[in-house]
Amino acid sequence: IGFNNGVPIDEEYFIKNIAGKHNPDIAVLLYPDDIPRGIKFMEDKEAMFRSRLASENLPPIKGLYKLTKWIDDRGLKRAAVTNAPKPNAELMISKLGLKDFFDVVILGSDCERAKPYPDPYLKALEVLKVSKDHTFVCEDSVSGIKAGVAAGMPVVGLTTRNPESVLMEANPTILIKDYEDPKLWEALEELDKRIGSSKASA
Repeated sequence: IGFNNGVPIDEEYFIKNIAGKHNPDIAVLLYPDDIPRGIKFMEDKEAMFRSRLASENLPPIKGLYKLTKWIDDRGLKRAAVTNAPKPNAELMISKLGLKDFFDVVILGSDCERAKPYPDPYLKALEVLKVSKDHTFVCEDSVSGIKAGVAAGMPVVGLTTRNPESVLMEANPTILIKDYEDPKLWEALEELDKRIGSSKASA
C-alpha cells in the first residue's frame, strides 16, 4: 500500500506504535501527509478484522469466564473501556457471550481524548457512579495500562499480546499471563479478605 516505502511493519514497530492505540492517531502516524487516506486505510483494516478474523476465530483469554463469574458473584459493576471502533467492540463482546455482562461500553471515540489518556476510564467511573478507590482495570496494551494508571486505578496488565518488558514501562500494579494466573487469584483473595474484615468492623 506504499507505506514506509514498502518496508513491512514488524512486530516491534506494531507493539511500539499501533497496539492499543486509537485509530485516528494511528492514521496520522502512518500517513502524516495524507490523513484522509490514513483514515480510509484504518476503516478498511477494521472491516477486514470484522469480516475475516473476528468472525472466524475469537477465543477467550484463558480463565476469562472464571473471572466474570467472580465479578458476577460479588455483584460488581463493570464497564468495557476500549479504543476499538463501536462495530468491533460490539462484535467481540457478542462473540465472547458478554453482551449481558457489561453495564456499559465506553469507546475512546466517546471521549475528548482516547487512551493512553485517562478520559475513557474517568468517564466509566462517572457513568457507573463508582469510586476509583473501589475499582480495578484489566489491560493488555501499553496505552491501556497508561490510561488506567493515569485515572488513578490499580491495573492488572496481561501479557497476552505484548512483551512483559514493554508493559512494565507503563507501570501496571501486577502483570499476569492470563486470567488463570495464580498471581491474579492471590490478589482477588486478598481483596475478598479486606472486604470481609471491613464489613465485620462496620
